Amino acid sequence: MSDKNYFKPEDLAAFDEGQSLGEPGKYPFTRGIYPDMYRSRNWTMRQYAGFGNAEETNKRFRYLLGNGQTGLSVAFDLPTQMGLDSDDPMAFGEVGRTGVSIDTLADMERLFDQIDLGKVSTSMTINATSSTLLAMYRAVGIKQGVDPRLLSGTIQNDILKEYEARNTYIFPPKGSMRLITDIFEFCASDLPKWNTISISGYHIREAGATAVQELAFTFANAIEYVRAAQSRGLAVDSFAGQLSFFFVAQMNFFEEVAKFRAARRIWARIMKERFNAQSPKSMTLRFHVQTAGSSLTLQQPDNNIVRTTIEALAAALGGCQSLHTNSKDEAIALPTEASALTALRTQQIIAFETGVTSVADPLGGSYFIESLTNEIEAQVLDYIDRIEKMGGAIKACESGFIQKEIQDAAYQHHQDVESKHKVVVGFNSFIDEVEGEIPVQRIDPTLEGKQVASLKAVKDRRDAERVEHTLQRLHEAANGSANLVPFICDAVEAYATVGEISATLKRSFGKFRPMVTI
Repeated sequence: MSDKNYFKPEDLAAFDEGQSLGEPGKYPFTRGIYPDMYRSRNWTMRQYAGFGNAEETNKRFRYLLGNGQTGLSVAFDLPTQMGLDSDDPMAFGEVGRTGVSIDTLADMERLFDQIDLGKVSTSMTINATSSTLLAMYRAVGIKQGVDPRLLSGTIQNDILKEYEARNTYIFPPKGSMRLITDIFEFCASDLPKWNTISISGYHIREAGATAVQELAFTFANAIEYVRAAQSRGLAVDSFAGQLSFFFVAQMNFFEEVAKFRAARRIWARIMKERFNAQSPKSMTLRFHVQTAGSSLTLQQPDNNIVRTTIEALAAALGGCQSLHTNSKDEAIALPTEASALTALRTQQIIAFETGVTSVADPLGGSYFIESLTNEIEAQVLDYIDRIEKMGGAIKACESGFIQKEIQDAAYQHHQDVESKHKVVVGFNSFIDEVEGEIPVQRIDPTLEGKQVASLKAVKDRRDAERVEHTLQRLHEAANGSANLVPFICDAVEAYATVGEISATLKRSFGKFRPMVTI
């Protein structure tokens, strides 16, 4: 954002103090999507967790739920995200490292053992293999006796930002977009309470983008998803209410609050004016926030508790629907049980002790906040217009425009930190000569072998002919035009693996190869 002084008298005199800011719960939802906001119900406290195998992660889930967490958020390991089984040579050394390893429905059953899926909502950070993991979650719910129409949660399912910033993709854009719209169509009737996509600015921002770029590229991607669904013949109001978003909360406190308020207004107007949505639910921006991993420092890790608190407060004042607070040790390793509890307690203190939940949009009407909200909105819309003139987000991504914009912003931030134009306490200023060690969460190296053995046991006892039949039907469907989700559900229920399903789809879709630019 600009460095101008927001309180110059000539600016203040020009500000329309009598402008209508609207009301929370009413279009364009600048002040919040519900009239009462947190006075009726707090945001969902959804701590992101996952490591090792299903049993180890299940213990962490039940620990957090027992300490007041109100929703689950699953982190998957890299092989699961990339469509590789634990026994694949390419998975060696990565199984269970950055999240939980899931190969088959048997793993998902153990992951949610003793957790009633009819009573908890679950977010799953999964993209290229999202259809497979959603099918597994649905199957576990059915096994528990829960009607799929009552299951609630979110899959990230946002492949465009993978090409732009995060890189856990498998298939080319055409095949990936087909899977996404298949999920939209399937869930509209089968899982109506499920958020079919979490269009993510978080990873774009963590890759180095500015606040304006975070919103602009996220909404450009969202426009592509809506268009793709419409091209399939889906009416906008039949699926738009199941779209959700995922943003970061960074350290520029007021900018983050204004960003969230601008985001709601931008999305409401996009849906109403560009796509002619009629339902207010289609126009409401529902979003999850995670505090910024990139703001955490290895040095003086206790400082990270303060950073996370400030970022979480910005998310609350900005009106998020769910929130994850990072743990102080996440710049070092996956969080320990103790640090994860401190992160959860941070949310609870903000929610129950500060009074910020007693009024909707507490900062609304502030000259500074309203001016900043307006400026962010204007700059985001300018970016979106530029991307639309290129042919949309897919074209802008294929040309390398979005990636280059992110890289340039990341470089500038790095230069600002290196030059101390931006002070990072404990990292480039106020440095301690001697720092003590803190406990580190370590992944048991034997878990990889146990996971591979578990996968072998499933393969040995499953009906191999049934698996082969379901995979062949999936392949045939992928070569045609049918919705693929029912075929994936059949394969999952036969205990086909994530790797087998992904390999089957690759036979039809191919594998994405990024364009290399110099």
